[in-house]
Amino acid sequence: MIRRALHQLLLALETLLERLRGPRRRGRVIDPYIGYATPEHRIVRGRVLTGLRRSSPAPDHSRWQNFRQMLGLFFTREVADVTLCAEGVEALSDEEGYFTLLLPRGTGSGWSEVPVQIKESEEEALCPVLIADPDARFGVISDIDDTVLQTGAHSFLRNLWTSFTGNALTRKIFPDAVPFMRALSQEGRNPVYYVSSSPWNLHYFLDRIFRLAGLVRGPKFLRDLGLSETQFISGTHGDHKGSAIDRLLAANPGLRFVLVGDTGQHDAHVYRAAVARHPGRIAAVVLREPGPGPDSASEEAMAEIAASGALLLHGTSFQGFAGRLREHLEAT
Repeated sequence: MIRRALHQLLLALETLLERLRGPRRRGRVIDPYIGYATPEHRIVRGRVLTGLRRSSPAPDHSRWQNFRQMLGLFFTREVADVTLCAEGVEALSDEEGYFTLLLPRGTGSGWSEVPVQIKESEEEALCPVLIADPDARFGVISDIDDTVLQTGAHSFLRNLWTSFTGNALTRKIFPDAVPFMRALSQEGRNPVYYVSSSPWNLHYFLDRIFRLAGLVRGPKFLRDLGLSETQFISGTHGDHKGSAIDRLLAANPGLRFVLVGDTGQHDAHVYRAAVARHPGRIAAVVLREPGPGPDSASEEAMAEIAASGALLLHGTSFQGFAGRLREHLEAT
C-alpha cells in the first residue's frame, strides 16, 4: 500500500516537472558509472542525460533542503539512441539512456579511466573501470544499505526518511565497515563490488559518501528506477541481487567470493540461493544484524548456508570478523 502510494506520488511529481520544464532540451552529457572487467572485456558503463544533477550538500542543511536536492536526483531526462565511442568501439544508449561499451581487456590491472565521447560531439567523460588483480585471492560482493551504510532499510518508512532527508555529508557509514572492507581488500589486491537495490540515480551520491568515509571503492550494481504508469522499480530485490552475483562470478571465473550483507532485506535468502547455484565458489557469508535481527525464515536460510560448508559469520558488528575470515580462507 505504501509503496503503491509512493509510486503514484513520484509519477505525479515527474509529470508536473515535465510540464513545468517544457519541451526536452537537446543538451547531452555523460553520467559515468564505475565499470568492471571480464576475462575478455572492460565493461564501460554510463548514462546519457540532458544534464547532470549534482547536489550541493552542507552539514547545516535542513531536512527540507536535503529532501529537495535528493528528489531532484530522481527526475532526470534521459536521451536514447545516442552513439557513444571509446577506443574505436561504439554503442547506442537505450531508451533510458544507459549504455555499455565492451572494450578489449588488455594486459593491465587495477584502476583506469576510459575517455568516452558522444559521437559527432565534443562532449566527453572519463569512465572509471576496475580490472581485478590477477593475484587476487578472493573477491568481495557487498550489499550497501544497513550493511555498510546506515539506513534503516529493514523498515520501509525509516528507509525513505533516512534516504530522502540526509545528504552526502550527513549520511553515515558504519565505523566498523571501513576497516573490515579494507582488510578484505588487502590494499586493492582483492576486488570489491557493491550490489544494491538503490536506483542508478544515486550512483554519484553513493560514490561520494564512500569517498568521504574512506570506504573501499568498487563497481556498483544498482537498479533501474523504471518509473512509469505500470512500473516503480524493475525486478525484485532478490532477482536483482542474484543476477548481479551471477554476473560477477562469471566475470571472475577463477575466484571464490565472500558475500557481505545484512538480515534486514532478506540477504540470507539471496545468498543461500547463490551458494546453491555456485557450489564451491562462495567461501563465506557475512551478515550484519540490524534492527530486530533475523526473523525465523532468515535464521533457517543462515543455517542452510552454514551446513553447505561456507563460513557463516553474523552479528550486530563486523568487529573481529576479518581475522576469522582470513583463518578460514587460508585453511580452505
